[in-house]
Amino acid sequence: MSEPFLVGLVGARGHTGRELIRLIAGHPELMLAYAVSREFAGRRVATIAPEDKDECIFEALAPDEAARRRADVVILAAPDGAAAPFVEALEKEAPHRIIIDLSADHRFDDDWAYGLPERHRAKIAGARRIANPGCYATAMQLALAPHIDNLRDVPFAVGVSGYSGAGTKPSPKNDTERLKDNLMPYALVGHKHEREASRYLGTPIRFAPHVHPAFRGLLVTVHIPLKSSMDKASFAARYKEAYANEPLIELRDSAPELKDGAGAKGVVIGGFDVSDDGMNGIAVAAEDNLLKGAAVQAIQNVNLSLGLSEMMGLDK
Repeated sequence: MSEPFLVGLVGARGHTGRELIRLIAGHPELMLAYAVSREFAGRRVATIAPEDKDECIFEALAPDEAARRRADVVILAAPDGAAAPFVEALEKEAPHRIIIDLSADHRFDDDWAYGLPERHRAKIAGARRIANPGCYATAMQLALAPHIDNLRDVPFAVGVSGYSGAGTKPSPKNDTERLKDNLMPYALVGHKHEREASRYLGTPIRFAPHVHPAFRGLLVTVHIPLKSSMDKASFAARYKEAYANEPLIELRDSAPELKDGAGAKGVVIGGFDVSDDGMNGIAVAAEDNLLKGAAVQAIQNVNLSLGLSEMMGLDK
């Protein structure tokens, strides 16, 4: 039996870190090498992630200490702005090591592969530096991509997500009392996922995100101004053609609800329709912000970078 690939995880105590530990534990070719968390240092990883069978202990490793640890892949699941010291240390100590950054820090860096496999698979395969896409940006791009060559004007997306997307640091966006029976709009101009989706679609998009009391799940409704008139059948057919062989994209005629994405490994896209004049289309995408929006996509990227089957560890 071959030795497993070792994975170092930085930012292990967060919601996404928890999902990554579970996925790594269930992967036939991966093993958790270390888990970095200052807050949980000294605790067994299994106390919050019982799937971990490697008896790892959370450690408060400094970037240079983490870089010296043996690992084939390092996944950075830390907040935006926190990746730089670890990337710098890894570049110095182990430049050959694969780095998957889940923060927004490298999504606009041309030296890093952009890790949305359904659109950039060839560039991700074998890459050593991969920027994992944002959760909303993933859903928006997949909902828009089949019509990107037939846009008359700027598309507009409305998004709603559960509060786990706001992370574990206390804020109004994850304050369950404030969110109770509530819907909270935020970052209505210049949201980072708006800029990200615009960059990789090659066209501007406008985006209005909201957070509501559910813990997880994400829903995006995309309004698509069409350059050429289409009927409902031809509008929907583009999605079937684009995603016929994508295992993590489920297409359906009806519009998915937020609960359809919560807990799902991939993206559910549906609700395809057009206006009476055929000049405006609509599509709805649902996903789990912690899974395809973060951890599942990271494992896809790990697999592609290591030359493994893309769905290894994800097809159960």
